[in-house]
Amino acid sequence: MSASAVSKSAPANPSEQFLRTDRMPHIWCPGCGIGVTVNCFTRALGESKIDRDKLVIVSGIGCTGRVAGYVDLDSFHTTHGRAIPFATGLKLANSEMNVVVYSGDGDLTAIGGNHLIHAARRNVDIKVICVNNLNYAMTGGQTAPTTPLDVITATAPYGTYDPSFNLPSLVDAAGAVYVARWTTFHVTQLAKSMAEMFKKKGFGFIEIISPCPTLYQRRNKMGDGLDAMKYYKEFSRIKHGAPTSEVGLTKSGEIVVGKFVDRERPDYATMMRTHLEQRLGSEFIPMGGAVCS
Repeated sequence: MSASAVSKSAPANPSEQFLRTDRMPHIWCPGCGIGVTVNCFTRALGESKIDRDKLVIVSGIGCTGRVAGYVDLDSFHTTHGRAIPFATGLKLANSEMNVVVYSGDGDLTAIGGNHLIHAARRNVDIKVICVNNLNYAMTGGQTAPTTPLDVITATAPYGTYDPSFNLPSLVDAAGAVYVARWTTFHVTQLAKSMAEMFKKKGFGFIEIISPCPTLYQRRNKMGDGLDAMKYYKEFSRIKHGAPTSEVGLTKSGEIVVGKFVDRERPDYATMMRTHLEQRLGSEFIPMGGAVCS
């Protein structure tokens, strides 16, 4: 059978409808886990049946930031660390939009860390997907706020000595209504968790532990991308509802994954509308006009 005949008879990949296939092949390194997360994301979109005309993806700078350029959706590739402010503005300008921030640990938790905690505190109705490869991968493998202790990086050749963020605990304490963590080994759970988060009103956050074989693993003699997946399989422990203060990451050892937080509280737009209605009464014009007396 000819190659053309095979291609015509083969079923279409369900992920392709959400991708800019003309921009393939992508730039990510062999063994990088970002592509796996995108596959899970597209499957979650298909399951959720979200209106593509009311969906926008916002990303910052870094390896994961390139996702915005590969998905065939309305997207913004913003300045470094500013994905969440852009996303907040989009959501407040058009409340009907489903706004997803898709970026890396360096972009979201270092230069963008201030925006992360305040968006969670305000409970802005956006969803944040944080691909955590535990270092600044695009710029040379420097120590990031998520790099565990004693890890060798470009800026810590004798091992990192400053404590790292426990991201689920950080956003939980700040007020996020949905918090989960998975690795790129847990593809079924990750896609399901994304679909679940999309249905939740308020600030949602999913951390995805993802391999960086080119820099993080090579410097620390941890093998390639396949070795990372084997490690995730062996050392991950699913603990739904685990206290987020107890799920911090170390260089080696247990990786606690699962859904940690799923609670209800008013989102930012609801709180703002309620407050203005109480203050202004009949003078409040919620949409399409200025508030005036």
